[in-house]
Amino acid sequence: MGDDVGSQPKFLEGDRLYLRSLSEGDADGPYTGWLNDAVVSQGTSHHVYPYSKQQAIEYIQRAASTQTALILAIVLKEGDRHIGNIALQQINWIHRSAEFAILLGDTEQWGRGCGLEAGHLLLRHGFMTLNLNRIGCATFETNVGMRKLAGALGMIEEGVRRQAAYKDGRYLDVVEYGLLRAEFERRVVAS
Repeated sequence: MGDDVGSQPKFLEGDRLYLRSLSEGDADGPYTGWLNDAVVSQGTSHHVYPYSKQQAIEYIQRAASTQTALILAIVLKEGDRHIGNIALQQINWIHRSAEFAILLGDTEQWGRGCGLEAGHLLLRHGFMTLNLNRIGCATFETNVGMRKLAGALGMIEEGVRRQAAYKDGRYLDVVEYGLLRAEFERRVVAS
């Protein structure tokens, strides 16, 4: 079937984890289960239709060929375990902007700083290597974890799109965050 997960080189490396390209072999692991799990997907637009292994493979193939998104696996060094995905998507090379997204599928890793470490790695790459000027993200008002992560990454709440999403029988506000390169650089120098 697809390529071997272990053959994917480390792309960005932190203390406890690294980011690498997605592999078709990831579709054999826990990845598809995350998008079918109501708890994992409660703060996202996932878990609306069943997500199949074939859909995962097609997504991974698209991720490998696009120039408007950088989609990576988050892998714990200990045990070489795929625990989530992280992305810069909707990259606009004219406006030098992108949207940040993360799915930490392994619930055992929630609250342990993995999202923060992976987020720092990807933001640094987005600003310093891809030369982006603005990275934003949007999340449901109820997604407390993502809202805390956006703040911890230095993103500033910019506004609210009222009742812009529908999830679990009710309309939700979508909270918008953004971070500019100059703000990121000030934070890096200060730390």
